[in-house]
Amino acid sequence: MNKGSRKHWWAAAIACAAAGPVAAQESAGSAINSGDTAWMLTSMVLVLFMTIPALALFYGGLVRTKNVLSVLMQCFSITALVSVLWVLYGYTLAFDQTGMAAGSLNLNSFVGSLAKIFSKGVSVESIHPLAPTIPETVFFCFQLTFAIITPALIIGAFAERMKFSALMWFMGIWFTVVYLPVCHMVWAGDGSFMGSYLGVLDFAGGTVVHINAGIAALVCALVLGKRHGYGHEVMAPHNMGMTVTGAAMLWVGWFGFNAGSAVSAGASAGMAMLVTHAATATATLVWMAIEWIKHGKPSALGAATGAVAGLVAITPASGFVGPMGALCIGAAAGGICFWSATSLKRLCGYDDSLDAFGVHGVGGTVGAILTGVFASSAFGGVKADLNIAHQVGMQLLGSAITIVYCGVLTVIILKAIDAVIGLRASLEDEVTGLDLTQHGEVGYNL
Repeated sequence: MNKGSRKHWWAAAIACAAAGPVAAQESAGSAINSGDTAWMLTSMVLVLFMTIPALALFYGGLVRTKNVLSVLMQCFSITALVSVLWVLYGYTLAFDQTGMAAGSLNLNSFVGSLAKIFSKGVSVESIHPLAPTIPETVFFCFQLTFAIITPALIIGAFAERMKFSALMWFMGIWFTVVYLPVCHMVWAGDGSFMGSYLGVLDFAGGTVVHINAGIAALVCALVLGKRHGYGHEVMAPHNMGMTVTGAAMLWVGWFGFNAGSAVSAGASAGMAMLVTHAATATATLVWMAIEWIKHGKPSALGAATGAVAGLVAITPASGFVGPMGALCIGAAAGGICFWSATSLKRLCGYDDSLDAFGVHGVGGTVGAILTGVFASSAFGGVKADLNIAHQVGMQLLGSAITIVYCGVLTVIILKAIDAVIGLRASLEDEVTGLDLTQHGEVGYNL
């Protein structure tokens, strides 16, 4: 062996030693793809970013000064609570596939088994069948971030009036008996009731996240009642700079939400990113145009809310539609959500404080239904043989099931908590503000 060969041999030996277990795993034919894994790690961070700080800032700016800290605290605490529950039992009830089989219905079509309780079997080597090119730990964390933001969205409906203790109990129970079964029924793969048996299309959460949270938000607003002084006192947002900043963060984070739901760094993720941006921009412009026509000027609040409406509506469709379909969905979301957050709320008289139902419940339903239309290749979608009438019917059925299931269970949970510890802050606490009365602090030292 000459000097050059010896140098080459030593270099190769050092490289192999440095690679260690990774090289051994790859040589054994591991399915893990580093590109997919890197993208999903990034997506997980982006979706977590949507709750803290994006949603916290968006909602926090919309409330009055005396309640800003309470909203930030609620988002922060929900993140912690759901994360622990997900590790203990949430993941197994949402995504365990034990007992499931394509074409057949049983209990595990509606909720996962306890085979992975306490995260049993989730290890460095494990891979979930729904995400075969990334470690299961990454899939675990990515799906956790969806479980975090869904209940957090609900607080927009009852902001400024629910006791913090009641909120924590409500969120823990609602996550367990509402979110987890709906998530499993739509996203758990072959054998799941809505996603597999009915064929409901929901790429990133129109049903699981937005309709679910939006209906719960409406129920909360109705059960808790209106804020003291609602309709008589000015309850304008205290910091629009905070709200617009939060909306901008949501827009950016949503690429992880939708493009990340491809669970790979491939063509589907690329199209999901494109249509997400197109729909959001369209909804923003439509909302601004309506305000301009009706009020003579567009508002920053309207632009921010329109953007969120577009993000919500494109979510279920993002992996199935093309650019022109995205423009149509965005336009519909901008117009319909404007009507629901203004005229419908005024007509019905409920106090949806921050328009959680008007944007997420209504926008999610609009997106879910229109997915059944624009997923067709006739409109630039990916489904070549889609029967539009049948698919729209399934989208309506899936939405209706979610609305009824979520609505009924949410009422039961709220009434039970109210009977045991009470739901609403006292009149004195509400007038003083939840920052001081629930947390002993204030958001601003003026």
